[in-house]
Amino acid sequence: MAMTDPLGDMLTRIRNGQQAKKDSVVSPSSKLRARVLDVLQREGYIRGYSEEELGRHKGLRIELKYFEGEPAIKSVARVSKPGRRVYSGSQELPTVRNGLGITIVSTPKGVLSDNEARDQNVGGEVLAEVF
Repeated sequence: MAMTDPLGDMLTRIRNGQQAKKDSVVSPSSKLRARVLDVLQREGYIRGYSEEELGRHKGLRIELKYFEGEPAIKSVARVSKPGRRVYSGSQELPTVRNGLGITIVSTPKGVLSDNEARDQNVGGEVLAEVF
């Protein structure tokens, strides 16, 4: 059966990997997933990621980050889903935990965090909230 929400699948793999205290998790590769991982790495929620071969397809190995034994990502939630897309202007972007977390937004200028989108004055599809 075809996967209907690839980004949600990757976020779930990250969440499950951190609950199991894994060093890294593997997810199938796509451009959108790589751009979301770029934002997570820039904001300090993961150590990094790399592309690797998984049989005939490419995959992303995501290096998870911990601080004093606790996962760096306490919660990750998909906002815009295949059945209900959520869009927001640059000034209406939601803040997560009073600014302690980030919102990941897909904009015409690429996938950005909420602070970067506000600085560049662009809105777009709200992909996920991370804290």
